[in-house]
Amino acid sequence: MITTNALHAARLNNNCPECFANDGLEFSFTQEQITKKLFTRAEKNISEKLYCHSCENTIYPVNWNEDIERVYRYHKKQAKPKQTSVKLTKLGKIIALGILLFISLVIVVFYQIPIA
Repeated sequence: MITTNALHAARLNNNCPECFANDGLEFSFTQEQITKKLFTRAEKNISEKLYCHSCENTIYPVNWNEDIERVYRYHKKQAKPKQTSVKLTKLGKIIALGILLFISLVIVVFYQIPIA
């Protein structure tokens, strides 16, 4: 299952390149997280979107001006991504513990190490 987590959202006072309204722009930065039965992991890439609530359009980077670029760079620094490391679920932890116990039991039986 893939879920999308909002990392940072900010309303801008810049003029929209489409409708020229100065109160409708909003940047949103999101990151996808993959959840499986054994683990969860956040994706490395961050997707960003500039949306105008006045004209209800997505503003693509081709239409951005220098002011929007400057504000974009600032807000991209504010979006802190989640770690991309793998985190085990309960089922994953139980299976990993079972495998470790099985391996240790095989080592004890194979080498016949006396248990104190």
